[in-house]
Amino acid sequence: MKRNYLSTLALAFVTSAIAFVAQAAEVKNIVIVHGALADGSGWRQATEILERRGFNVTIVQEPITSLADDVAATNRVLDLQDGPTLLVGHSYGGMVITEAGNSPHVAGLVYIAAFQPDRGESLISLASSKPAGGMNIRETKDGKYLFLDPAAFANDFAADLPKDEAAFLAKSQVFASRDAFSAKVGDPAWKTKKSWTVVATQDRSINPDLERDMAKRAGSHVTEIQASHAVFASQPEKVAEVIEAAARQIGGQ
Repeated sequence: MKRNYLSTLALAFVTSAIAFVAQAAEVKNIVIVHGALADGSGWRQATEILERRGFNVTIVQEPITSLADDVAATNRVLDLQDGPTLLVGHSYGGMVITEAGNSPHVAGLVYIAAFQPDRGESLISLASSKPAGGMNIRETKDGKYLFLDPAAFANDFAADLPKDEAAFLAKSQVFASRDAFSAKVGDPAWKTKKSWTVVATQDRSINPDLERDMAKRAGSHVTEIQASHAVFASQPEKVAEVIEAAARQIGGQ
């Protein structure tokens, strides 16, 4: 009896020790999921900053054809990572990482001016609850895809970027399917994993107060940056600092 008790105690100790080591494992992988209307190329500066600081950064170029497709695209990238990964999402990308973050590869989540949904919520339902300053989303003729009026793009999406950069973003924007924006999220990863949020205080695509409310509900660590919705491109150093801090904290450094 005593031998069985000691064996059980030893097993419990070893299991606890393994769990602690896994939780405190160094996080060197960062996977970024871009939002709708802009692809991952806008993350180049932030990516280069993080790589200079020793991180392995991969950007998911999800199709934005449906939430399920985009979660699948993210999982394919996560499967390529060697070790624990910090998953980052911008804007609509927050919807994606909320589901994809349930992957065992993911150690934590970072929301950059992003939607941070709970179970059963969609991007449209969240955006409608507290409308943003810009209301210039348009439909394609077939009614299946959405885009931002190019004439309003700079003001609503990238007001703090140089005019030529904002103009190029408007011309190269990635259309989002209506299905992706109306899809409801399942169990949110932020309920079981640590999360961080960047609120862009000059955001006209997502109401900054909505960003604050979602972060508070999730218990996220919040950083506010005075920037437009394109905060990842206009303030790459500050965004990289938040991501780096999150990775260090998860790794116990």
